[in-house]
Amino acid sequence: MFDAETTAAATALLDICKAKKLMVATAESCTGGLVAGALTEIAGSSAVVDRGFVTYTNEAKHAMLGIPNDTLEKFGAVSRDTAEAMARGALGHANADLAVAVTGIAGPTGGSAEKPVGLVHFAAASRGGALIHREQRFGDIGRSEVRRRSVLEALAMLTELARG
Repeated sequence: MFDAETTAAATALLDICKAKKLMVATAESCTGGLVAGALTEIAGSSAVVDRGFVTYTNEAKHAMLGIPNDTLEKFGAVSRDTAEAMARGALGHANADLAVAVTGIAGPTGGSAEKPVGLVHFAAASRGGALIHREQRFGDIGRSEVRRRSVLEALAMLTELARG
């Protein structure tokens, strides 16, 4: 189902997390659960994956992750502030040690001059207090490719946190 690069990245993350007894949660918007899907495609992932939140709408981000409405109104769904709040919210609503959040504009529509198609914000957080953010501007490379690259970035960020 997933390409070899994604499967290898997911497998590597799962191996590190199993060795360190770390649980993972995901909070996804533009990837629609693909990060959790890449992980759970691999047998034995239940030892690592606690849960995934697909929060496509602002209402879902608020209800499921506790993102304050004023954060969503002030910064928008596709922003550093929202991605970081999503990652922290996933940790707060899961039994996980690590969480990653993805929110962006996969296209082909929905972009603007300020927030173009291909803009994706990522945040990864650990129960220990670490929080990292990345912004990628993939460009208008097609919806599927924006989502594929976003999954790889999210897995890389979780791996970075898992390694310490």
